[in-house]
Amino acid sequence: MPIRSMTGFAQVKGEVQQNSSPASAPNSPESKGRVGFTLSLKSVNHRFLDLHFRLPSGTDSLEMQLRRLLKENVARGHLEVSLSLDRSSSETFSLNRELVSGYIAAFRAAAAEFSLATEPDLNAVLRIPGAMDSAADAADGEIEAAVMAKVGEAIDRLNRMREEEGRGIARELRQRMTHLQEAVGSVQQHRRAVLHNYTERLQSRLQELLGSTVDRERVLQEAALLVDRSDIQEEIVRLENHVQHFLGLLDEGGEIGKKLDFLLQEMNREANTLLSKTSGLAGEALNITQAGLAMKAEIEKSREQVQNLE
Repeated sequence: MPIRSMTGFAQVKGEVQQNSSPASAPNSPESKGRVGFTLSLKSVNHRFLDLHFRLPSGTDSLEMQLRRLLKENVARGHLEVSLSLDRSSSETFSLNRELVSGYIAAFRAAAAEFSLATEPDLNAVLRIPGAMDSAADAADGEIEAAVMAKVGEAIDRLNRMREEEGRGIARELRQRMTHLQEAVGSVQQHRRAVLHNYTERLQSRLQELLGSTVDRERVLQEAALLVDRSDIQEEIVRLENHVQHFLGLLDEGGEIGKKLDFLLQEMNREANTLLSKTSGLAGEALNITQAGLAMKAEIEKSREQVQNLE
């Protein structure tokens, strides 16, 4: 599977041609209508898969189907799913004749029983819940089926955009790793000179402090132990191994965001240790400090990009 960014956007549109609702007369003007819909998917980075839905009311079944399908095709990211309906202006609503006629009959019966000379207010009647059925409500099943027929296309578009973003991030990460390797190579070049200077300075200082009666071999052994503890070869080897592992994961592809982030944390730890071992030294050590700071800069920039990978 190719490397994907967690940032992407996709949108698809569709339309449902509906037949008459049960409460409408077969050939009435409101017996036919059109319901258009727009399905949008927008994703940004997140530690896990975080789905948020903005759907019309009464679409619980559709939400469950969308949730299941998205989990199968998207591994990580904050994903917003929006569905909007566009009803045709002239055929938006249908009259629920059975409900309205029953209400009017009940109203007139009550007026006759209490000898009231009045007629029902049509505006009040049409505000009764269920008196006017929207075109979308009359074709819930059709809309759900139409949306599910389009969601695959939306997911494909989203993933294509995420893959394109992922390829760009992968290119930049490879460049960062090249710069990091160059910095590690610079440290390796200066390491031997630093160790030599450090050994000579330590030996001279010990002789000054302890005088000529000191056992020369013992002094050299202690100096060797101190130099060994100050050596940065182990950090250099680990950094080189981490970089190779990092590049191998980029070649492998797939869901590698968390793995790369972990590797970069390890690289940062090694760079910090390298800098701490060479702090306070002058001469060639200043070149190592400069290269170490360059390493940390490349690692930090890489982490910013890795945070966006799936």
